[in-house]
Amino acid sequence: MAFTVTSNSFKDGDYLPKEHILSADFGFGCAGGNSSPHLAWRGAPDGTKSFAVTCYDPDAPTGSGFWHWLVVNIPATVTELAAGAGSAGGRMPAGSLMTRTDFGKPGYGGPCPPEGDHPHRYLFTVFAVGKDKIDVGADTSAAVVGFNLHFATLAKASIMGLFKR
Repeated sequence: MAFTVTSNSFKDGDYLPKEHILSADFGFGCAGGNSSPHLAWRGAPDGTKSFAVTCYDPDAPTGSGFWHWLVVNIPATVTELAAGAGSAGGRMPAGSLMTRTDFGKPGYGGPCPPEGDHPHRYLFTVFAVGKDKIDVGADTSAAVVGFNLHFATLAKASIMGLFKR
């Protein structure tokens, strides 16, 4: 069985619903609910000891994309995250660690591309990790989290949502 990820919140390639778009509190001009979407995965390879989840916008006009969500150390017994789990007040599985996004703090930050820009792709990726724990902290940068994941990943699967304003 192949390692796959799905969502009850959106279908691969569809536009993300308003509840998953950045809220007005962030000051970027969007007015969504800033709630992380539901994600579920199956078919993790043998040897998986934990999971990680990221959300990345490769189309952000930064020269390096934009990291919207990073979670590591999700126990291997977990196979889904409820909608809102990564949002303020949400419930992540015990032992999980959300790390700093490009918004400057841990936790889900929804899409909000520049007004009038082309549709941006938001890649929600689940990593099957061959280690119980990725040794990073809540303030670790996305680049360092990615570096550590690169050497510990057994498999990964992604689902893509779109957003344009």
